[in-house]
Amino acid sequence: MDRSADEAHWTRIAEQWIAWARSPGHDAFWAYRQSLLAFIGAGRGKALEIGCGEGRVSRELRKLGYHVTATDAVAPMVDAARQAESADAYAVAGAAKLPFAAASFDLVVAYNVLMDVEDVPAAVAEARRVLKPTGEFLISLVHPFRDRGRFAGPGPDAPFILEGSYYGRVRFEGEEEHDGLRMHFAGWSQPLENYVAALSQAGLAITALREPIPDTANADRLEQWTRLPLFLWLKARILA
Repeated sequence: MDRSADEAHWTRIAEQWIAWARSPGHDAFWAYRQSLLAFIGAGRGKALEIGCGEGRVSRELRKLGYHVTATDAVAPMVDAARQAESADAYAVAGAAKLPFAAASFDLVVAYNVLMDVEDVPAAVAEARRVLKPTGEFLISLVHPFRDRGRFAGPGPDAPFILEGSYYGRVRFEGEEEHDGLRMHFAGWSQPLENYVAALSQAGLAITALREPIPDTANADRLEQWTRLPLFLWLKARILA
């Protein structure tokens, strides 16, 4: 499979994702939103979001004070982000080929996108290229452990069952449906050490790591994920 196949998938389901992401409180993003904003922190520099989708993270970055450029490999996603006035500038661009000069941004954000590109080392190297020497690279991933297993049942205390091996790199596809909306997800599952290796190869060092706990006040269905991490957040900086 090549990079264009991943882009083809997200082009095909763009309308699904836009509806899914823009329904307030619909998916897990909303139960982690406040913790994510606290982890990012306020700023006034130039921020780049790689793989912006319909723009909800870019909108949050603007609220935090950043001057935001939103990019995505899928043109309909960028169009949706622009229509929602999500950023200050926009570009249709893949993660591994960004149309920006080196050392252009104070903050580069890859929110739940590195699972959706085939060549993670190339994407990370490109993020490092456009990052200012004093800048920060922020990554959110669906936790690598989550892809390799499932809860045995719907109860909050149901055991988590590991299926197969945590190790190795595999393609995944699956559908989720609730509240009348359906989303077809697809991407790549790989262990945490693969992501860390990509950062190291690019000359980046991890400076912070979070395995956040959801706010379940309005999302009872996420109660199980107060026991195991659904997401993994990283901050990295250029090695001196």
